[in-house]
Amino acid sequence: MSPNDWKIKYPGKFEPLTTIFGHIRRGNSIFIGSACAEPQHLVQEMIRYVKSNPKAFFDAEVLHVRSLGVAPYATEKFKQNFRHNSFFIGDSTRDAVNKGLADYTPIFLSRVPDLFHRGLVRVDIALIQTSPPDNHGYMSLGISVDIVKAAAEKARLVVAQVNTHMPRVHGDTFIHVNDVDYLVPYDELLLEYQPEADTDIARQIGKYVSRLIEDGDTIQVGYGRIPNAVLSHLSDKKHLGVHSELVTDGIIALMQKGVIDNSRKTVNRGKTVATFCMGHKDTYDYLNDNPSIEFRTVDYTNDPLVIASQENMVAINSALEIDLTGQATAESIGTMSHSGVGGQADFMRGAVLAKGGKAILTLQSTAASDVASRIVPCLRQGAGATLIRGDVRYVVTEYGIAYLHGKNMRERAMELIGIAHPKFRNWLIEEAKKIDLIYRDQAFLPGKSGEYPEHLETWRTTREGVSLLFRPIKMSDEPLLKTFVYSLSDQSMYRRFMSVRKDMPHERLQKLVVIDYSKEMAVLAVISQEGKEHILGVGRYYIDDQLHTAEVAFAVRDDYHQRGIGTELLSYLTYLARREGLLGFTAEVLAENKPMLHTFEQGGFDLEKKIADGIYELRMTFKE
Repeated sequence: MSPNDWKIKYPGKFEPLTTIFGHIRRGNSIFIGSACAEPQHLVQEMIRYVKSNPKAFFDAEVLHVRSLGVAPYATEKFKQNFRHNSFFIGDSTRDAVNKGLADYTPIFLSRVPDLFHRGLVRVDIALIQTSPPDNHGYMSLGISVDIVKAAAEKARLVVAQVNTHMPRVHGDTFIHVNDVDYLVPYDELLLEYQPEADTDIARQIGKYVSRLIEDGDTIQVGYGRIPNAVLSHLSDKKHLGVHSELVTDGIIALMQKGVIDNSRKTVNRGKTVATFCMGHKDTYDYLNDNPSIEFRTVDYTNDPLVIASQENMVAINSALEIDLTGQATAESIGTMSHSGVGGQADFMRGAVLAKGGKAILTLQSTAASDVASRIVPCLRQGAGATLIRGDVRYVVTEYGIAYLHGKNMRERAMELIGIAHPKFRNWLIEEAKKIDLIYRDQAFLPGKSGEYPEHLETWRTTREGVSLLFRPIKMSDEPLLKTFVYSLSDQSMYRRFMSVRKDMPHERLQKLVVIDYSKEMAVLAVISQEGKEHILGVGRYYIDDQLHTAEVAFAVRDDYHQRGIGTELLSYLTYLARREGLLGFTAEVLAENKPMLHTFEQGGFDLEKKIADGIYELRMTFKE
């Protein structure tokens, strides 16, 4: 059906734009369609109308969720005609908001439709963009349903730019011609969203996040460089689902590869569910008339109760800054507004309430070309706390993963310092001491020798089939190590430390976790259960520079004895020592500690031993 056919079938829906914009009165509220679905032609024509008729109306409030196109209505030039009010700040309106020329309304996006339906925010005129009407008179809102449908339903006057480039998207996207006052046929390419190019840092963050996502999970991912990098690392996953606010090029790419098939979703099985799309034309083409994708209104997609009903729901979002207690902002840098509350809190809270759910917050460790840390002692004055302390579970930077749930303030601070940029860690330690967030005597080793050697992490399976992550110890492991030590029996404590002393206070513990990796190595054998690590064994060696050997020792939790963990620990420590060019190990073993002695004897060394006062002194030379 051509525009001429529409005019014949719907004769009352067509008027000149001057007539249409003549319906705008002073003080009216004008809603403009969202993001990449912004009706550019209507916006430009409205501005042209105002230029020609500068006194046609005054103080009209322009409502918007996000602008990606031009936004002249937010400039000082038109301040007598328009006052912009955004529910989420985009690039084209950010300066106006921060200069006081436009307004920002902080609100969960899931609650915006309710503002319209209850009349708490009035919509007089809605400028929207749709696909052409089908044979039944239905037009699709296409790539942005979000708050657009609610605005169109409550507006006094609805003007639709009908664009053949707008895809017909399935779901709760349709609006009937009878519910639209004016149709304005005008074809133009839809706005496209181009995120910043991937960086090594973004890719490293994506790699860490991918470790937390399991086959069959349902994911929500935000927009930008880091979320794109996350998606690019999910190609080896299977049967992922999507319940998200946003569909991006990266999600569509995973659908085309078969990684996302939505086959294990609890709700809307078989469907990718979202409320809007920001991407490229190829992505828009893929959405067109595709029954595997449904767009719903934002009060459904972002409803925490709906999100929580989705088992194994994983929400992945980004922050601008996080403080050492876990408060995070995604919307402002101090008093400077940057984006908005958006749907982040809805998804993060819904995900942690879901059975098997996870909430993952990502951020690059630094800002402003590495001159500022995004992990800070306290959020800057005036910052909006998008996520409060209780919301935050996983935090991921390019330096690792911190898990904050259930941890006290001191433990949270140490976890976050551990994934901060190394150049800022000493500063964070000192600032945290000043506000008594961590121990006043907390040790820290600056420089390369104190940086966590993440590349030494490895998975190993013992001869008894126990699969373990072997990783170096880090300074935030003090609580884990304390739990491990106090889980040991008195006999195991005596055999490991050769002392009747049974306590392990902070002063002793921190010497075991804050180490110079160039002079010693400590390896933990850990398992994860419900997001929490548990230490099953600890192996350690101290380098003797004079002899170019190392003193070695290890301990295994009593309930995991005879499971091959000690053997694997010794094997891995041997591998690490040989990489450093060491010639062998030395050790002291109580004569009655036959299991330990046996492990060393089976270690494949040239072994020399002698006994004195009930203690074996072992010299173990590495074989060529």
